[in-house]
Amino acid sequence: MFLEYLKFILYGLIQGLTEFIPVSSTAHLKVISVFFGLDDPGHSLSAIIQLGSVLALFYYFRNDIFKLKSQYSKKVFDYLFHQKLIMSIFIGTIPIILVGGFIKLYGPYFFDKIFRSNLSIALVSFFMAFFMYLADSSKKGFINLVNHKYADSFLIGLAQAFAIFPGVSRSGITISTALISGWERADAAKFSFLLGIPAISIAAIVEFISSFNEFFSLNLLPLFVGLMTAFLSSLLAIDFLLKYFTSNGLKLFIVYRVVFGFLILLNL
Repeated sequence: MFLEYLKFILYGLIQGLTEFIPVSSTAHLKVISVFFGLDDPGHSLSAIIQLGSVLALFYYFRNDIFKLKSQYSKKVFDYLFHQKLIMSIFIGTIPIILVGGFIKLYGPYFFDKIFRSNLSIALVSFFMAFFMYLADSSKKGFINLVNHKYADSFLIGLAQAFAIFPGVSRSGITISTALISGWERADAAKFSFLLGIPAISIAAIVEFISSFNEFFSLNLLPLFVGLMTAFLSSLLAIDFLLKYFTSNGLKLFIVYRVVFGFLILLNL
């Protein structure tokens, strides 16, 4: 029983620490699980533990969310349809819903067999290291949460859709795309996190529903421990990235992606 708890704590740590740091949580859940001789957590377990990261986002940005809520509580319709940031998040979420829905309906088995393989994850890790290098080398941006346009949020949302492929990293590709298109570092990271609230929530709910029968085979108490571990480690990861990235950029994560890719290749 102790090993069961340890396994779920490990799943929670991997999910929480890698969901918001640009290194790909899906890839790490699969690869590190294999490294420690554990089963691939699969879609159902991954989706449930992923909810811990969603809760962490709501908790970390609670002041921003409650501030907006109190400001527009008497004008809910205006708040939903005319508040710029809310509209930007909505627009940025459309691409991942369309792409994710298409893959779920027409190619789930092909997607799992080909793109969830270790070779595919290693190659994607190398590609992301190069893309993040281009982003980190780009000129200092001027676009922020106040002056951005809806086209800017749609572009980042389009990039986010590619995070469906294991190894890409949702935060990695959205932050990098924002930097390349001219966003300021701090606001690029913050918008990436806010954009992640609906994206991660929808992905977790869809995966949970599609794997609902598997849920009953899981031990609830260890699962709750894994969920809370993911919540706490996600908070640490969000806080770390916002503070570290603003001053230091993506260099550390670029090196990590290259090393991670080579380690996977060496163990094929």
